Amino acid sequence: MKFKFWKLFVIGFGFFGISILWPLYNAYVPIFLKDFSLSSFSIGIVMTIDNIFAIFMLPILGTLSDQTRTKFGRRMPYIMLGAPLAAFFFILIPFIKDFNNLFFLMFIIILMNFFMAIFRSPVVALMPDITPSRYRSQANGIINFMGGLGALLAYFAGKPMYDYSQSLPFIVGAIVMLAAQLLLFVFIKEPKEYTIKSNLSKNKKSVVKKGMQELLTNLKDVFVSKEKSLLLMLLSILFWFIGFNSIETFFTIYAKFHVGIPESTGALMMGVFSLTFMIFAIPAGFIGGKFGRKKSIFAGIFILFIMSLSTFYFGNMDMSIESNKELFKTIMYIIFPIGGIGWALINVNSLPMVVDMTTTEKSGGYTGLYYFFSMAANIFAPPIAGFFMDIFDYNSLMIFSFIFFLLSFITMLFVKRGEAQKI
Repeated sequence: MKFKFWKLFVIGFGFFGISILWPLYNAYVPIFLKDFSLSSFSIGIVMTIDNIFAIFMLPILGTLSDQTRTKFGRRMPYIMLGAPLAAFFFILIPFIKDFNNLFFLMFIIILMNFFMAIFRSPVVALMPDITPSRYRSQANGIINFMGGLGALLAYFAGKPMYDYSQSLPFIVGAIVMLAAQLLLFVFIKEPKEYTIKSNLSKNKKSVVKKGMQELLTNLKDVFVSKEKSLLLMLLSILFWFIGFNSIETFFTIYAKFHVGIPESTGALMMGVFSLTFMIFAIPAGFIGGKFGRKKSIFAGIFILFIMSLSTFYFGNMDMSIESNKELFKTIMYIIFPIGGIGWALINVNSLPMVVDMTTTEKSGGYTGLYYFFSMAANIFAPPIAGFFMDIFDYNSLMIFSFIFFLLSFITMLFVKRGEAQKI
């Protein structure tokens, strides 16, 4: 199958559609839940449902899609099933909220999260399916750029739509997501070796059996294999996501209660971080392709070292002095955009390293492993970082993050596989 770069932007639209839904979900569903007088702790539990589904389902669904063979291919059936149902239940959320029935609303939220999890791994796994190894960093850069673009669109367009009608961003977001997945179906044809002239329902027992066997094989590759590159790579992913998610979760609290600046200013600093991540996603892929993925990741971790330690150092100034607050803000508006570049170098090049530790036939399962460890970090990071801050102080957040960035650096030192294959 001839490789064409334009197809990567089409696959990017698949991730673009997914990335539109989550910011809308994270922004407005907590507000809906607050209408039922739930505690912040209870709302936090509800908002981790997507991560809980992800850590259990994505490795399984990725592996099942590896074993699936239909006339549409091996990834498309999951997209065709999951995307329409996820969009349907997503649209229902603001309408069901108006019935003032918490049980019914939770039922709809759980179903929406379940069907989103069904097609997430297969969408991302399309990238290594159609992309030669040497172009996978560049390809993942394009996908991350499209995902970032979707998130920015959701944030900026979601507000005026929500102000007009609480249901409008949910309806428009779902339609855009479905349109994006339709583009995948129309323009992306899976390799012929993964298609057969039969329906999924006729061989689903065989798919499930083979998929579960393959999942066990993948887990053995991680934990039992004598060569530990895969395990060390996945631990690196876990560690740097814990470091980053801790900052992402608590930085607005840090800004308000430690530095004494408005939480909106802290959010803006994280916003410029995300913006430079999106802008630099495609260049980060080409840097990984030219200089090596591992070297690019090391460069990214080093940048995060500088970001966390600089924030800690300037955060230790006497913030009762107004000029120190202004200096802190100035430094952060310089350091955080650079941090976004570092995060792009890490994220864009890490997934290709994982999938290039196996064959294309197993790329869905390995994509699932990547998401298992990254999503697990999103569950573990907030309570652990919060506990760390409770024991010490708010500024210890940056030392906590630095420790996990350092752990990721150490584990990456011993990763020996995952560079682009010269084929």
